[in-house]
Amino acid sequence: MSSMLSKTMESPNHTNMNPLVFFLLGIPGLEQFHPWLSLPVCCLGTATIVGNLTILVVVATEPALHKPVYLFLCMLSTIDLAASLSTVPKLLAILWCGAGQSACLAQMFFIHVFCMMESTVLLAMAFDRYVAICHPLRYAAILTDTIIARIGVVAVVRGSLLMLPCPFLIGRLSFCQSRVIPHTYCEHMAVVKLACGDTRPNRVYGLMAALLVIGVDLFCIGLSYALIVQAVLHLSSHEAWSKALGTCGSHVCVILISYTPALFSFFTHRFGHRVPLHIHILLANVYLLFPPALNPVVYGVKTKEIRERVVRVFQRRQGAGAKASE
Repeated sequence: MSSMLSKTMESPNHTNMNPLVFFLLGIPGLEQFHPWLSLPVCCLGTATIVGNLTILVVVATEPALHKPVYLFLCMLSTIDLAASLSTVPKLLAILWCGAGQSACLAQMFFIHVFCMMESTVLLAMAFDRYVAICHPLRYAAILTDTIIARIGVVAVVRGSLLMLPCPFLIGRLSFCQSRVIPHTYCEHMAVVKLACGDTRPNRVYGLMAALLVIGVDLFCIGLSYALIVQAVLHLSSHEAWSKALGTCGSHVCVILISYTPALFSFFTHRFGHRVPLHIHILLANVYLLFPPALNPVVYGVKTKEIRERVVRVFQRRQGAGAKASE
């Protein structure tokens, strides 16, 4: 593989290669730690699959949880599973076996689409909390099954349409020096930095898409919670005040878990020119690996209904297993 990579980097005729093929190098400077880094990656990938499948099974099998907030949680879990399956297997292959070939544009498209979809669902969950606290009598009338289904469709269409131009913008670039990406997955800016032509359209569009998703969604989420706080402050009972804020605790934790590493990764990639490359890559992996693994834990720990139903489902299965053994 090393000879193939060196040939890819050095050969003057490599521009004739398939433009969709790139090589992922891993984390430059930390190659000797790749086997050790695979351990937390493997643990986080396993936690993502187990945690999110548990959420999906519990909500699907408990009719009492067929409410908008839990349906949005199922959307989030489905997106987290899909995003994890699109990155973790290839990441583990790189950490275990070294640099590898990648169908880069396809991976890049799906990773960024899933991230945009997750941001849309987090915004929908903030709207859900706003309606539940500020307009409780109209909650069932506003968040009907049809509206929830439409929100899911909007999340898919929004992410796909915003990301659709990126593969075409990258396809117009020429890569006259190297097709080796010093990264663990095909991140948009990591690919753009390899190009030797004019990359301003790619950079501008990438920035605009990020601002349209992260900027707009964070503003709307912040506005929702500002209105929630305003409504809560008018409640006369301290018990009602704490209960209202308690219902938002899980969602606030998930927002912090999701957006904090995303913003760090975004700003260091564009403005942190003095930040070492391996820090860039580690931050990008934290952004992809930690939120999907931690989201089910946050909802499992902080949401009483989920916690009780998880215990009940496992008790029911243990009871069925005991009867079968008898």
